[in-house]
Amino acid sequence: MNLSNGIEYLAIPGPSVIPEKVLQAMHRSSPNIYEGELVELTANIVPKLCQVAKTGGNVAMYISNGHGAWEAALSNTTNIGDKILVAATGRFGHGWSEIAQKNGLITTVLDFGTSSTIDLTLLETALKKDKTYKAILVTHVDTSTSVKNEIAPIRALLNEINHDALLLVDCIASLACDEFHMDDWGADVMVAACQKGIMVPPGVSFVFFNEKAKYLQNSLEMVSSYWDWRPRINPDYYYRYFGGTAPTHHLYGLNVALDMILNENIEMVWKRHEVLASAIWAAIDSWEKGGELKANIRDKNLRSNAVTSLQVHSPKGTHLRKWLQENTGLTIGIGLGMATPEDPNGDGFFRLGHMGHVNAQMIMGLIATLETAMIAVGVPHGKNAINEAASVIAKL
Repeated sequence: MNLSNGIEYLAIPGPSVIPEKVLQAMHRSSPNIYEGELVELTANIVPKLCQVAKTGGNVAMYISNGHGAWEAALSNTTNIGDKILVAATGRFGHGWSEIAQKNGLITTVLDFGTSSTIDLTLLETALKKDKTYKAILVTHVDTSTSVKNEIAPIRALLNEINHDALLLVDCIASLACDEFHMDDWGADVMVAACQKGIMVPPGVSFVFFNEKAKYLQNSLEMVSSYWDWRPRINPDYYYRYFGGTAPTHHLYGLNVALDMILNENIEMVWKRHEVLASAIWAAIDSWEKGGELKANIRDKNLRSNAVTSLQVHSPKGTHLRKWLQENTGLTIGIGLGMATPEDPNGDGFFRLGHMGHVNAQMIMGLIATLETAMIAVGVPHGKNAINEAASVIAKL
């Protein structure tokens, strides 16, 4: 016997929990893809996306996951043989770098490890050493490590040393979860996807870009036909939004999800994620006292409000995940990209996703159920975690 029957809770850092309103909007027959309501709906989605990203710039939509958005961003900003600099703070920084290399770019990676943010001094040294970098690639939040990198100081650094590199930012994990201001913080290009804070099933990604990036695309020797963002932002025919048939049902869900975010108010969405993440961190503080569990990112100011990476003695991370999934109906994330020589499979790590369509009772249930698993699996931990988490939420 187990206690997993009932509604399951997918508490991984994406795909995230899908709201019933989104599911209902998608549960319909296929629409006309040449004229009518779908055309108008898509045109209305564009400004909503820009509101969420805090930009007055452009957004191109793609039928892809975040990896597709990575490639689309590079295809529209670089030539084969261009030099780029990647500031990696986890697996996803390296992933973007690998795509760049496969697309013929000369890639330099500054690896800041798996438990710290970008060191601006080291970044400055690298940028001053080579003024020919065409772009710098940064993850706002690396989903593997749960570290959050500040973007505005990187733009300030580029301006201070008069470096022409475009600033490309990955917000796949953070958009509509962690505070982000594309224009005010000086990102030239930002990539995101629909399956995390945007609360839609995987399948649609976004590349936002400013006028500088738009203009520089004109100097490229070649832009792939499919990834080219020009026809997608100003289509003369509807199909050009997506380089072919539109992701019809995703668009109905996306429209509803964006309305939910904007009706709540994006600032309040950020605040909700902040409070719920703080409740989780309060529980972690209690568990860490006298126990073996610890947060991967020690400084709370450097943590994402969307995902938290945690460590226990290997292989108990994997044991916790399996026990939860098999006995409680709760699924938490694997320790992606966190392998070490002592723990080659990353069995001592796991991640909690707290992004998108989450509320207080879900997070309190997550905390209590995770503590139950620690008891069942035999992970030593401090006491009073649930009360500490409850106190954070009760302050509202």
